[in-house]
Amino acid sequence: MSQLRTKGKSTIVWILMGLMVLGLGGFGITSFSGGTSRIGAVGETEITADDYARALQGELRAFSQQTGQQITMQQAQQMGLPQSVQANLIAAAALAEQARRIGVSVGDQRVAETIMQAGAFQGPNGAFDRAAYAEVLRRENLTEADFEATVRDDEARLMMQRAVTGGVAAPAPMVDQTARWLLERRDFSWRELTEADLPEPIATPDEATLRAWHEANDARFTAPETRRITYAWITPEMLASEVQLDEAALRATYEQNIDQFQRPARRMVSRLVFPDVAQAQAARDQIDSGAQPFEAFVVQRGLTLDDVDLGEVTEANLGAAAPEVFALEQPGVVGPLDSDLGPALYMVNAILDPVDIPFEAAQEDLRGEAALSAAARQIRDRSGDFEDLLAGGATLEDLAEETEMELGQIDWTAEPTPEEGGIAGYEAFREQAAQVLTSDFPQLFELADGGVFAMRLDELVPPTLRPFDEVRDEVLADWRRAEVQRQLLDLAADLRLTAVAEGADGADTPADDADAEAAPAPADDWTAETGLARSDWMDGLPPELLSEAFALAEPGEAGVVDAQDRVFLVRLDGITDADLSQPDAEQVLQGVRARLDQSLQVDLFDYFVRHAQRGVNVTLDQAAINAINAQVQ
Repeated sequence: MSQLRTKGKSTIVWILMGLMVLGLGGFGITSFSGGTSRIGAVGETEITADDYARALQGELRAFSQQTGQQITMQQAQQMGLPQSVQANLIAAAALAEQARRIGVSVGDQRVAETIMQAGAFQGPNGAFDRAAYAEVLRRENLTEADFEATVRDDEARLMMQRAVTGGVAAPAPMVDQTARWLLERRDFSWRELTEADLPEPIATPDEATLRAWHEANDARFTAPETRRITYAWITPEMLASEVQLDEAALRATYEQNIDQFQRPARRMVSRLVFPDVAQAQAARDQIDSGAQPFEAFVVQRGLTLDDVDLGEVTEANLGAAAPEVFALEQPGVVGPLDSDLGPALYMVNAILDPVDIPFEAAQEDLRGEAALSAAARQIRDRSGDFEDLLAGGATLEDLAEETEMELGQIDWTAEPTPEEGGIAGYEAFREQAAQVLTSDFPQLFELADGGVFAMRLDELVPPTLRPFDEVRDEVLADWRRAEVQRQLLDLAADLRLTAVAEGADGADTPADDADAEAAPAPADDWTAETGLARSDWMDGLPPELLSEAFALAEPGEAGVVDAQDRVFLVRLDGITDADLSQPDAEQVLQGVRARLDQSLQVDLFDYFVRHAQRGVNVTLDQAAINAINAQVQ
């Protein structure tokens, strides 16, 4: 129903026009009639095959954009997208049928205005382009009469929507109550309980307890699916020590990367231009005296720090200002100095010394880089030979015996943090390991560093409960962690009563009473928070703590929070009701009022649409729908 819940321009028309701009060519289909022109009807109002196809493809396209991947028709059917599209079309047709029955329509002038305002039909000058209009309709296999009839029907539906929802507004008490709920602030105290707070140490469990825990929580001790893989691989690092490099090749590499070894002195500089020297000097005086920083003058001139940032510059980049800028021995401000834009102050943010690394000093580092680069080229040149051997039936063992490639085996699992240094650290290997089948023949794949590998899946081991003796230490740690949490929650339940008693001695009544006494200071092991709103964030603490503080009904009440394997006590000390007369409350009131108005209008229009569907005969041609679904792939 969301297609019908708008104010102003009709969403259905704009969606249709948007689809026209995108075109249907991506699906390889220009007409969906397939021998029938309709998929159903509501009373005397038909739902055409092309209407359904366009709406369905619009949903597919929108969902694909949201998820970032192309959605297939099979996936769409599993999610119920075709049924959702059909429901929307039935609702739209029911409204059109209602409009037909009661004689609601719009004139040619209104239809023309709607079409002429559509961006899909405008030319380069922003005005309606008759040729563009005709071309879009031709491409979508629509006649002008059909499209204009659709626009006319939709404008009639929009007219009924306005009649139904116009003037609907949320009651003022509802708006005020919601705003007060949002703007209410609370004072509370909290205390985290740790193992040190327990009256007795955690007892050591016996073997029977641990074995029972192992069985009862088997999912925690089950090894994931394991893929036993044999692989052959070679990387530039494996070959680098065998690569022979002469000095000429190293010098060539040095010259190719000269910017890494030879760079002049540089400065990180911001430049702020002023209308005249007097204003620039006045700003400099205030900066030197400490009255205002350089950044303050940037803001005063309506700029941002990015606007005045020159980045990393050399003396040649700065021209006449370079001597004074580069004369600074520490970051600071110089000027006013002339620039091509007028008098300016220059802020030196960082001083970068020149880089002067001669070839002799860089030789060893260059040798390593050059060797890796040469080794990568050798691997690339040899890849054809490796592929020919595999295509000729060579096993991975043969490949390792006859070439420079090395053989290896790994029990691979889809761990979130693979071990570094091995082949599992390469994304390309992990991608192939996750999908290789036992029936697959080894193929050659590239690694990100220029290496190559081939693999064979020897065995697929399903998730298996690891033996108790193998994971006993993990079972003990898990049991102990759970036992600490259990005992802390029991302790919290007992201490909660004490916390209530402590808070009741002097808890605030709601703070709209100006003479209300302040809440008592919390004990040393409690932390006090004052004036927090529901939307605030408590750094390093679970959000459930703040939620519990607002869930407590009266000052003096206390609650227990069990979140993120941590246990807290929270006691409500005071409630500050929202003052809706304050200027900052007006924006919240406006937002709440608009949201509630829209919600009521949507609900009312939903009821109207459902009523419109009850009194008419709805028919659907499932065979025609299935034919269209089969074409949309």
